[in-house]
Amino acid sequence: MKHRILLPLLLLLVFPMCSCGNGSGDDMINTDDSGVSIVLTPESLDFTYEKGSQTITVVSSAEWGVSSDQTWCTLSRTGGTKGSSEIVITVVENTGNGRTATVKFHSGSVSETVIVTQAIDPENVVEPLVPDSTVVVPEGYQLVWQDEFNDNGLPDTSRWWYETGASGWGNNELENYVSGTIGTDSCAIVKNGMLKIVAKKIGSTVYSIRMNTSQSWTYGYFEARLKLPGGKGTWPAFWMMPKNYTAWPDDGEIDIMEEVGYRANYVSSSIHCSAYNHMLGTQKTAEKYLSTAESAFHVYALEWTADYIKTYVDGVNVLTFDNDGANNKATWPFNAAFYLKLNLAWGGDWGGAEGVDESVLPATYVIDYVRVFQKK
Repeated sequence: MKHRILLPLLLLLVFPMCSCGNGSGDDMINTDDSGVSIVLTPESLDFTYEKGSQTITVVSSAEWGVSSDQTWCTLSRTGGTKGSSEIVITVVENTGNGRTATVKFHSGSVSETVIVTQAIDPENVVEPLVPDSTVVVPEGYQLVWQDEFNDNGLPDTSRWWYETGASGWGNNELENYVSGTIGTDSCAIVKNGMLKIVAKKIGSTVYSIRMNTSQSWTYGYFEARLKLPGGKGTWPAFWMMPKNYTAWPDDGEIDIMEEVGYRANYVSSSIHCSAYNHMLGTQKTAEKYLSTAESAFHVYALEWTADYIKTYVDGVNVLTFDNDGANNKATWPFNAAFYLKLNLAWGGDWGGAEGVDESVLPATYVIDYVRVFQKK
């Protein structure tokens, strides 16, 4: 009889203890979401291209959490409690295309979203161009900028601007860059549908050209048809730098094509940023041997998206650099506007690594066209 009485008593003691243990979940966000509601006011936000902040009112019947899927759209808090509260949503200045972020509020399996849109800078609005029959448009893209160099004379200064001086440019280069001409001599000549950048020696000085597009872009397909100069000391390049540059390599650099004369016909592409750069010996570089790089034209291209950077020579992939998804500027500063650059350096740390041969001057870098495409 005693055993039969004690067993029910033990069961009665155990079950309440288990029940109390399962019910203590005050530190969890809504494990039982039956009847939970989250009401957001407003349900969408629109920002201009400028930096700014707006407030969302959250009315929830339970604790909630919140996250943003874009690093340019940040939140003043990561969650809240039952009742009514506010959260501030802040966006940074948009230097590229129009963009969208999703801010997700959740409590258990219940979720609501706020769609955040930010407009493009009006200065960056570009109407698609109508390409002629000779322009091959990459699938999914549209032509937004081009220079076919059809007007004889100097390069169009509404499209290009010059960097000038004999400062070495961080590479101990030997040339003096000029704005098109030096006296009566031209270092940038547009004739018969071609741009020629000429490095020439006048007196004791070698003069050349370093020119940049007036417009900048975030993402796109960029290409140029080029014939490279030859000779020890030459260093032609087709590359990109950030519009809002503050420091190298923090803000990034994209080298679509480079070649140095002492390694004739080896063309290379490189990516530089804080984590990957030649000062650390960690730069991301790939090269391709092209037997006619200095004697014939070839098409050099860059495809740049939010997910990857790829370079091509005549349609063949040379370099692939993927976004690691860490949302870290040190490894991916390539979510801002960059402009295109063309230059012909003389000597320098790389171009002059095996000396220079002034007998090859004047040296001529020929550009047939430069084109920019962006996704439709």
